[in-house]
Amino acid sequence: MESRTFIKMANATQSDIQRVRDPRLDFYRGIAMLIIFTSHTPGNFWGDWIPGRFGFSDATEIFVFCSGMASAIAFGGSYDKRGWMLGTARVLFRCWQVYWAHICLFLAIAMMLVTIDLFEFEKNYVNSLNLGRFFNDTKDQLFGLLTLTYVPNYFDILPMYIAILLMMPLIMALSTVHVSLVFAFCAALWFIAQTRIMIALGIEQFAVSLPAANYSDRPWFFNPFAWQLVFFTGFALVRGWIPRLPVNTVLIVLASIIVLGMMTVSHVAMREWGFEWARDWRTANTEFVTKTDFGIARYTHFLALAYLAYAVAGDGGRRLIITGQSLGANAVKTLVTVLTKVGQQSLAVFIVSMMLSVFVGFLLTETGATADDVTTIKSHTYVAAGNILGWVFLIFIAYTVAWFKSQPWRKSATG
Repeated sequence: MESRTFIKMANATQSDIQRVRDPRLDFYRGIAMLIIFTSHTPGNFWGDWIPGRFGFSDATEIFVFCSGMASAIAFGGSYDKRGWMLGTARVLFRCWQVYWAHICLFLAIAMMLVTIDLFEFEKNYVNSLNLGRFFNDTKDQLFGLLTLTYVPNYFDILPMYIAILLMMPLIMALSTVHVSLVFAFCAALWFIAQTRIMIALGIEQFAVSLPAANYSDRPWFFNPFAWQLVFFTGFALVRGWIPRLPVNTVLIVLASIIVLGMMTVSHVAMREWGFEWARDWRTANTEFVTKTDFGIARYTHFLALAYLAYAVAGDGGRRLIITGQSLGANAVKTLVTVLTKVGQQSLAVFIVSMMLSVFVGFLLTETGATADDVTTIKSHTYVAAGNILGWVFLIFIAYTVAWFKSQPWRKSATG
């Protein structure tokens, strides 16, 4: 009987899981996609004002959390309906797709930088992404690229996503025994991924990470064994393993206090408010705010922000469903629709945004609109144009990909 349960992966509670995409999922992921473009663009001082500069967590947490939610809908449904074997097969197929997306993204950006450097600009753009060793030692680094043991910092999100997806079959297997095993596994794995804490405890030999290069001891910038915590938090919420919190004044005030309190030790606090003590605090407490190992302060900050976003959007995202016909209502409806479309095509948009960020950064550098010259009208104009035109292009990509996915050529001419 237990084996049948393991193969079927379905019960009354799981079968009742809503398969319709929550509008909040794609809306907030769409916002994250545009923020990621801005934050990755070199010389883009708009990146100094993205939400992540006001606290610890940033668009990466939004992307990973929402990806966990989306995976629960897509892959969780496969496990429920078709069993563990076929559910796992679908996960592996997705890993295969993301793997080749990562490889092609790297090669495309490398080719673009090499092409730019052929024009002999003052700046070496291949070295700007620390890719010089790839071209100087191509034989070894090509092997590392294909085995994900050579992961330059700019190219680390998709490998992290692949590694986390590969954990899903185990998570689903544990859930058939009891969901408490899932929570225990995720918490324990996150803990042993906290390198600095493990060193402080004198048990650094048990710390887990993945190598990012064969010529140094540098680990992946995003440690998947730590970042799985936020991914499977989103996953568990959609699966119903974690109860939804009520929206009430007490929790809203508590979340607001956390967000505002952490703002006092943010980059904005140090840069704009002169809080030098905040810099000292961050240095002394690196293990809690580290991005590589997803420090606990980042997780806490994100959960507080996520709850506030959850409250703002309303139950089931009802405030994102605009029904008014006024000019303002139509404007908001258009904005929500566009951001949702971007979120729905997040993988394609992300891949293009990574290439676009490099290209826009090149244009900003060569036109003189750098982050060191933010007082001139020229600088502000060029940077604004780079951001806005970049967003427009990513929106165009989202709608184009959605059009291709709809397979219009298979529809009858008469509709």
